[in-house]
Amino acid sequence: MGKTMKNAHKVSYLFTVALLSTVSIEAFATDDAAELAKKLSNPVADIINMPFQLNYDNNIGAAENVERYQLNIQPVIPIKLNEDWNVISRTVLPVIVQQYDGMDKSTDWGVGDITQSFFFTPTPKSPDDLIIGFGPVIYLPTASEKTLGPDQYALGPTAVIAKQSHGWTVGALANHLWAVEKKEGAEGINSTFLQPFVNYTTPTSVTYSLNTESTYDWNTDDYTIPVNLTATKIVKLDKQLISVGGGFRYWAHDTDSSAKDFGVRLIASFIFPK
Repeated sequence: MGKTMKNAHKVSYLFTVALLSTVSIEAFATDDAAELAKKLSNPVADIINMPFQLNYDNNIGAAENVERYQLNIQPVIPIKLNEDWNVISRTVLPVIVQQYDGMDKSTDWGVGDITQSFFFTPTPKSPDDLIIGFGPVIYLPTASEKTLGPDQYALGPTAVIAKQSHGWTVGALANHLWAVEKKEGAEGINSTFLQPFVNYTTPTSVTYSLNTESTYDWNTDDYTIPVNLTATKIVKLDKQLISVGGGFRYWAHDTDSSAKDFGVRLIASFIFPK
């Protein structure tokens, strides 16, 4: 626990230094920034953005001797189908560094498996409309190391529902993955992901977010529940809009193979409004 907090504080310190360096960044018009921040709280908003999400976790595995830095590169690209429908492409490409304590090897690093989602969503008629999206999710075995992914293709449905009002965004995103092929001697992927979320955006474009990212493994009847609490703000660097922030995560329920205790999440999203 002490080591976890020490490393978490180290990551937080580096991020704080980065935030302080933005003091000279040009201020962005408050009203425009607040509206843009609200759009970013919508998982299927019609806006191109490129989030970089860095997660630090510790005490991984039964021996609790692994720590992991995982940078999720998550491009979001909306595609207009017609006047009534859009499809939103959401990709998650993890870049992972795992460090081992007291083992023959010290480090594994490389890319992990890609998760690709497509959400078909109706074009909203007003800001008060219920936000919905649904479509397929595809899991691709792109991991560069055996320790960074299960080396299986998987496929399933995904959906999101949300409501926005007076700065609040409340909703949930979910998917389920089934293995397309099962490797000999290994269980095929059969897991459910659920992410309920509550976000609040202030008039100064600061967004406070609380969510969980629960995964239930139907093969083992076990599950994990990391809880994430973050704050982000939109700033303007030259002509580029960026949502920057971070926060902490806590593993409210863990497994032998998962992380435990506390972690850190840092976020930088590059925004390309129309």
